[in-house]
Amino acid sequence: MTTDKEKKKAAKQQKFQEKKAKPVAAPSSKAKAKEKPQQEALPLYIEETPPGQKKILKPLDDPYVKAYIPAVVESAWYSWWEKERFFVPEFTADNKVKKNGYFVIPEPPPNVTGALHMGHALPNALQDTLIRWNRMRGLTTLWLPGCDHAGISTQSVVENMLWRRRKQTRHDLGRQKMIDLIWDWKEEYHQKINRVLKRMGGSFDWTREAFTMDANLSAAVTETFVQLHEEGIIYRANRLVNWCTKLNTALSNLEVDNKDLEGRTLLDVPGYDRKVEFGVLTHFCYEIEGSTEKIEVATTRPETMLGDTGIAVNPKDERYKHLVGKKARHPFVDRLLPIVADDYVDPEFGTGAVKMTPAHDPNDFAIGQRHNLKFINILNDDGTMNRNTGDFEGTRRFDARYKVIDALKAKGLYVKWENNPMKVPLCNKSKDVIEPLMKPQWWMRMKDMADAAVKAVKNGEIIIRPETAERDFYRWMGGINDWCLSRQLWWGHQAPAYFVEIQGEPEPGDDSDGERWVTGRTPEAAEEKARAKFPRKTLKLRRDEDVLDTWFSSGLWPFSTLGWPNKTHDMETLYPTSVLETGWDILFFWVARMVMLGIKMTGQVPFREVYCHSLVRDSEGRKMSKSLGNVIDPLDVMEGIELSALHKKLETGNLDPKELATATKFQKASFPDGIPECGADALRFSLIQYTTGGGDINFDIKVMYGYRRFCNKIYQATRYVLGKLPDSYSPPASPSMTRNLSLADRWILHKLTTACAEVHTALTEREFSVATSVCYQYWYANLCDIYIENSKSLIQIGTPEEQESAINTLYTALEAGLKLVHPFMPFLTEELWQRLPRRPGDTTPSITVASYPQPDPAFSDSAAEEAYELVLGVSKSIRSLCAEYDIKESATVHVQLSTSSAHSTISSELPSLRSLSGKAFSASDSTSILSVVPLSSSEKPQGCVAQSVSAAATVYLQVAGKIDVEQEIAKAGKRLTQARELMKKQEKVIEGMEAKKDVVKAEVIAAEKKKLEDAVAEIWMLEGLVRQFDGLKVGN
Repeated sequence: MTTDKEKKKAAKQQKFQEKKAKPVAAPSSKAKAKEKPQQEALPLYIEETPPGQKKILKPLDDPYVKAYIPAVVESAWYSWWEKERFFVPEFTADNKVKKNGYFVIPEPPPNVTGALHMGHALPNALQDTLIRWNRMRGLTTLWLPGCDHAGISTQSVVENMLWRRRKQTRHDLGRQKMIDLIWDWKEEYHQKINRVLKRMGGSFDWTREAFTMDANLSAAVTETFVQLHEEGIIYRANRLVNWCTKLNTALSNLEVDNKDLEGRTLLDVPGYDRKVEFGVLTHFCYEIEGSTEKIEVATTRPETMLGDTGIAVNPKDERYKHLVGKKARHPFVDRLLPIVADDYVDPEFGTGAVKMTPAHDPNDFAIGQRHNLKFINILNDDGTMNRNTGDFEGTRRFDARYKVIDALKAKGLYVKWENNPMKVPLCNKSKDVIEPLMKPQWWMRMKDMADAAVKAVKNGEIIIRPETAERDFYRWMGGINDWCLSRQLWWGHQAPAYFVEIQGEPEPGDDSDGERWVTGRTPEAAEEKARAKFPRKTLKLRRDEDVLDTWFSSGLWPFSTLGWPNKTHDMETLYPTSVLETGWDILFFWVARMVMLGIKMTGQVPFREVYCHSLVRDSEGRKMSKSLGNVIDPLDVMEGIELSALHKKLETGNLDPKELATATKFQKASFPDGIPECGADALRFSLIQYTTGGGDINFDIKVMYGYRRFCNKIYQATRYVLGKLPDSYSPPASPSMTRNLSLADRWILHKLTTACAEVHTALTEREFSVATSVCYQYWYANLCDIYIENSKSLIQIGTPEEQESAINTLYTALEAGLKLVHPFMPFLTEELWQRLPRRPGDTTPSITVASYPQPDPAFSDSAAEEAYELVLGVSKSIRSLCAEYDIKESATVHVQLSTSSAHSTISSELPSLRSLSGKAFSASDSTSILSVVPLSSSEKPQGCVAQSVSAAATVYLQVAGKIDVEQEIAKAGKRLTQARELMKKQEKVIEGMEAKKDVVKAEVIAAEKKKLEDAVAEIWMLEGLVRQFDGLKVGN
């Protein structure tokens, strides 16, 4: 499991990659003017391949193929993949999973509330990476797609749309017509969601697509509810819920945002013309019954005093001991309030006396139960005061707040107000202030199920990554409360519960009485239960109008999508699923419930692993919000969009004028030139590269555009190799080591097998950023910038054997490299892989089902790596010196080596060294001289500047007559001072390590000694260089 230290290291690596990407970011207006006009002049690309057929590849000299254009590269492939059923899980002839096992991810279902955003793009990129990797590793794989009906979110969005377009409410339409309208919305946005997922290249099995209100998933909901009700786990009770007066429904804690206030604050509340005061503690008095004495209390919600049924004090508070057992008189309604003693009361807060409103406050609710206080509801569902409030009946709650204060002042009971830091609970859909309200609801007992879930994680049946998420899981499960299942909505799964009305009763039954309710898988089954429960009675069943919390059906997702409660082949062979990849913010509300319900309903954990990804925020670190205008559509990143079009999309949304102005301002600042076309592959790669397992992700379009340049690097490198392959070229039957391999060939094959091993380890450990960094390093630094450059000389001037070896190695390094990066970049790799000739006998139709490259021990060659790294070090020093002294042609370079092995390596690699040493040694410049100083000579070449490569190699560049000698002496002297300081530092480091040999690893000490040797060699070189410069000065 990943340690925090490793996460920090990965995060640093990510930042380094971003810095590399940013300089090649989206072009500014000025940069655009410098671009070649012929690329901009191309007409809009029209794909000629009929949908579902294999893509017709245009020749390499086609204008649309010469440059990397994401829209061209990424066209046509997806419909062919889908038609060829590459994404459908493969089973053996006897209908079992393949010998390597299976890998299944149930997609966390996006809500059908609208278009997808970058927060959806990230997990889909991560999940598809794992799916494609395991498919290529030979496992039976399934990525099961689907959508969530998202009860409150979807109904809220459609209700807002209905009001904005028609000035109608759901009640104007009626339940069935409103549900029909939501189904129409669902169909429209469901298709939009799927189009984005396909455009991103998601390898879903669409034949198994699910929706939480499909017939089978609905049957799973009914089965679970009925079974748990029969076992007494689901029960009926009248308890406090989070009530949204605007939406007229109870909410889960997830749907409530707590706004922190430092003191008195005026907030906008839906339905109110003026702002409402919060963050204030209002003090007032109650008169003691039968006495002239008063007791002072304080509250942040003065209107709730209309529902007060008691006053609580601390039993140790001397100020109020004489009042315990007495009663206070309510000033506005005919009610006496018992004064009770309870340890919960903090004597230091407020006045030390707490007014009790048990029906409207969670803390008061518990105290009210302990002391048998009355529970009096004062609110109607719409937020107006009800008949229990006397003269305040019909008044809106926050209007009542001010009227109560005025009435208290009129009676001489008002004392004062003071600032009070507090949290105000807001509905995150309507922004209405939440009211704790007593409602008869369906509840689920959670303690035993939570214990079973914790046990499964502690036993290792489920792994939760990263470690911080596992700790959060335990903390939340340890303090779990019963779950309120009821929602007062029309869109969702209607509870399969029926209230039994018994005809002839003098009074109707109590809706909160669980004994008067029955459940059934069908209405007929419910009626049969009712008749058995109330024999010889005339009954009428009334179905509960409430629907269930969306998380209830979502909690069944991993197994309901595989066919449960039916015994299906998928359920028997592909359950438990492999990984649940999701955001840490719903670890408790969704993941934990899936674990609990999975164990309870199937007897098995629903998945073996949970990976919690980071949240995507905007470039300023803010949470993405439509009202801020920072919600980015993945399609806009993939295909590009102008600023004016971004603004137009805002105008078609549901933003109010204030939010629209804020959002427009953000877009202008963040995307002054719009969003450039990045393509799906660059989008995916950059999002995966961001994922370090650490903190949240700050989205930056410049970084994404930088990775489009990386895609271009791969594209152009492959085009170059294809151009070098003979027309009749047929690659060897398998990649293998041969006698004719050059040092460069051996080096790149070593890098390839190392990269394969590192990517495998990284993906196994879910170190996604490490995996992409390895691929980036292999392609950019090793294959493109070094080996391909080196291969040019081998192909041009090498022997026939060397040429053949170079071409075969190029093919192996490129073909394996494409497969290595395919899980991250599916379109680009398919486009290029299909252009490569196949090895004899290889009939693999698509890279999506090709074998993932595995580490090959035969390619592991540390000796070649060490030798070639010396060549690279020498070439880097040559380029550095030529650049420093502005020598672009007719360069004379001498390389002095101090060991026979280094001398032999460089002497035999001079052609490669020339190809890697920059413009001064290009093939067109025959005047440049590159030589190796004889090993027997210790004399330094005269008239040169020098740069130490290592203790074994020094590069000398002839500069006599071309430089300012005095200036160079000063520069060399400065470097000499730095080298001597480094030598002293290393000597102290080694001395300290030598004293602790028993705890310091030998390889660590060896590495520090190597640094000392290099420093000594540089001092020797620089001292000689200063002497040479002095000689040049004398000579002048």
